Order: sequence, then C-alpha cells, then structure tokens
Amino acid sequence: MKKYIIALIAGSIIWSCSKVEEKINETVEQTKEKVRQKAQKAVEETVSESVNSFTHAEDVKMNDVFENQGESIVSDEKGKKFTFPNGTKGYFFKYKAEKSVLIPFLENQPTTDESRSDQKIRKIDGQSIINKIRFAEKFLPANTIDTEFLDDIKNDKNIEYYKLSRFPYQSTIIYNPKNQTVLQYIETDQ
Repeated sequence: MKKYIIALIAGSIIWSCSKVEEKINETVEQTKEKVRQKAQKAVEETVSESVNSFTHAEDVKMNDVFENQGESIVSDEKGKKFTFPNGTKGYFFKYKAEKSVLIPFLENQPTTDESRSDQKIRKIDGQSIINKIRFAEKFLPANTIDTEFLDDIKNDKNIEYYKLSRFPYQSTIIYNPKNQTVLQYIETDQ
C-alpha cells in the first residue's frame, strides 16, 4: 500500500511540475509576442512619422539652399524640404546635371566651418544606401514616391555614389551617368 501511495504522490509531483513548466513556457511565449508587437509598432510609428514628413514637405529650389546660381547648372529640378520627427531638417533634390559642372559647383559652396568641411567630394560604395532604400521601401505606402528611380539605383551597376560635407550641409549624391539624373539628399545641422 505504501508503494501505491508513494507512486501516487510521485506521479502527482511529476504532473504538477509538468503543469508548472507548461505555464512558464506559455508566459514566456506571451511576453515574447508582446515585446515583438510593441517593437514593431514603435518602428511603424517612426516610419509613418518620417513618411508624413516627406508627404507634407514643402517645395524648394536649389537656390534656396545653395548660393551661386544653382539653377543655372541643373534642369528638370524637383526639390522638397522636410523635417524628421527628431527635428533634423533635410532636403531632397532630383534633377539633371553634367557631373563635370556639378561637382565643382558643390565643392565651392561656402561653409560656416572649414575645419569640419570636405575640400573635395568623395566617391563611396553605394551598398549601404541601397540597403537603406530597400528597408524604407517596405514601409512606404503605395504611390508615395516614384519607384522607377529606386529600381535603377538597386539594379544598375553604373550608378555612382558620392558624399560631400560643406558644413552645415552634408550631401549624399547619387548620379546616373546614362541620363545625367542626380538624386541629392542634404542633411543640415542648422
């Protein structure tokens, strides 16, 4: 009889431990899911705010940003001024220009701090830019931007990428030599 009682008690303990383990696993899974949902919601809200800053951006011309008649060296110019949720201001331009004229124009822009400014434009590897574009595309609502140039950037190996900092402006320039199209993102420290 003792053996049956001991076996019954042991069985009850094992069954109880099993139930406790199930409950712990269930709680851990629920917590993981809640954390994942909160993180995803935070990312979506941040991206949504950024997209709203682009869609509520105001039109701007190169002459509003750069001195020295920027309009005379570009054609088919479209520009937007926007503010990110963190307060950072920026500009996005799409235009056509000859690289041989554009680069000296940008390098000769005045600066408010020569020690923090580049003297020459730097050619860079565009892979990090492509990766950022691919990431951002996932969150953009349909028809927010013209995706044709994004496809060119991602697929055309002839696209050239440049960086130039002429304080307070930091420019990232994407140049398509086939059609002389320039995409220029300018972040400002002002």
